[in-house]
Amino acid sequence: MSVISEDQKTFFAAEGYLIVENLINPEQVLHYSHLYESFLNNSIDASKYRSDLSGSQEEVEKITQIMVPSKLVPELLQKPIHARALQIAKTLMGDDIALDFDMLINKAPHTNTITPWHQDAAYWIDMPDKRAASCWVAIDHAYKENGCMWYTPKSHLSPVLPHSQTGDKGALKCEGSENNSVCIELQPGSCVFHQGGTLHYSRGNSTENNRRAFITNFRPKAMIDLEREQGVDHTGEREIKN
Repeated sequence: MSVISEDQKTFFAAEGYLIVENLINPEQVLHYSHLYESFLNNSIDASKYRSDLSGSQEEVEKITQIMVPSKLVPELLQKPIHARALQIAKTLMGDDIALDFDMLINKAPHTNTITPWHQDAAYWIDMPDKRAASCWVAIDHAYKENGCMWYTPKSHLSPVLPHSQTGDKGALKCEGSENNSVCIELQPGSCVFHQGGTLHYSRGNSTENNRRAFITNFRPKAMIDLEREQGVDHTGEREIKN
């Protein structure tokens, strides 16, 4: 696993995102891949946490989102993605950082459906301590044609933009553009951290394979406690809160 340098910490603070190569090794990627398929094919019943981010009501999901997989498979909390991402998140943001929630997002083959421009903070209640980071781990090779992530540098330094909802209870969306953004292609097992206010999106998947990502989100333990006191547990509701 990569060690985070002071230059990387500075880059993350200034630009709002950070690439970390080889968070997990190929053997571990294979383990997560098999587990991921158990979620997608319903061998692990995640129905109460599962939805289509596209907002489509079609029978076949275009962008499958499964919230809080570690509630269904608690041993995930001790596995490399959670443990190593938490270590890096603490290095980037402070020792009081803890896991808030995790999720799976898959773009199915030939669905060609974008994840619209948005800032994660739009989903969250307004909190006095706004430190937050998501770790987006590629389980498959992520590239332009299958829907890798795009980020708008320094967008986390401005207030959260106005958002609206996509389709029927779909993802939140706001204005953004590839023209002033960077495309992050990742090999399986590598990841990108981004801040809660960082504007991002992804193109649709036009390939014949899935584009699977495993995501963990981190923030100060005191802010997680504040969320839970207000009934926020990230189990799937998609409403504009911030």
